[in-house]
Amino acid sequence: MEDPLMKLKSRWMAALVVLPLALTGCTSTTNTAATTDAAASGDPVTIAVVTHGSPGDTFWDVVKSGAEQAGKDLGATVTYQGDGDPVKQSQLIDAAVATHPDGLIVSMANPDGVKNAVEKAVAAGIPVITINSGLEQSREFGAQTHVGQSEFIAGQGAGEQLAAADVSNVICVIHEAGNTGLEERCKGAADTLGGSVTNVQVDVANVADAQNTIKSSLLADPSIDGVLTLNPGIAVAASQAIEEAASSAKLATFDVSSDVTQLILDGKILFAVDQQPYSQGYLPVTFLTLQARNGDVVGGGMPVYSGPGFVTKDNAEQVAKFAKNGTR
Repeated sequence: MEDPLMKLKSRWMAALVVLPLALTGCTSTTNTAATTDAAASGDPVTIAVVTHGSPGDTFWDVVKSGAEQAGKDLGATVTYQGDGDPVKQSQLIDAAVATHPDGLIVSMANPDGVKNAVEKAVAAGIPVITINSGLEQSREFGAQTHVGQSEFIAGQGAGEQLAAADVSNVICVIHEAGNTGLEERCKGAADTLGGSVTNVQVDVANVADAQNTIKSSLLADPSIDGVLTLNPGIAVAASQAIEEAASSAKLATFDVSSDVTQLILDGKILFAVDQQPYSQGYLPVTFLTLQARNGDVVGGGMPVYSGPGFVTKDNAEQVAKFAKNGTR
């Protein structure tokens, strides 16, 4: 009589011999399934980014870097274009829509100026996410979500910080005419400062002239004890203007760069309001790629806040490490 244990061992040995043969016979089927799964999670995706940022603007260079890195990480193609003129930006949006991308990312510094172009993109069935500016109009225009910060709330935070530093007479330096987000920042600061906030208009494309304008304002009114800039490059110019005017005004700014973090460490800037532009580029590319490949729609019609945070002397050194890499 055959030993049951030996019989069982024989069956297992036979199974081990058959298994590789079975796997070999099913190789094409198994690989096809794996290839199908890979395609489902890695289908070619193209995301178009059209902002109001001017070429060479350090802030928008960081946004662009974030978007492009997300594309590399996810295997998606990302195109980036920018123009501060809303008419030209609308034309860029129209041109991007004509290429039928899988998603469109748009900043809306002048919401009314790009409204038609954004709405046409939505009507064409292209998922749209707005970033940076235009939070209040984003949902109205048909965008799925907005990645950025509430500029008014961020301005309120800046006003509170300035008030805590005993500042009461501030000039708020607007560097782009017609940019509603910048105006909201100044309004927010005025709401919480408990003092006077006067808007001063300059042109970010002419930093030298902006420096002279800030200097002239300080010389004309020695009671000005605070300067709030809304751009890193203008912050650097304001720091120099304060020195040239021999003013004791305290300086604060929106947005971060390696120059700004160094000025904070040097005690020449009180703080910077950080909306994390790298995230504003990276996150929407991620969201739209997930939507194209997996049907995920992020935001639920509500904004995804990337800020505000505050960079002060306490954490500037840590942030400076990332700013040198061009990601903050």
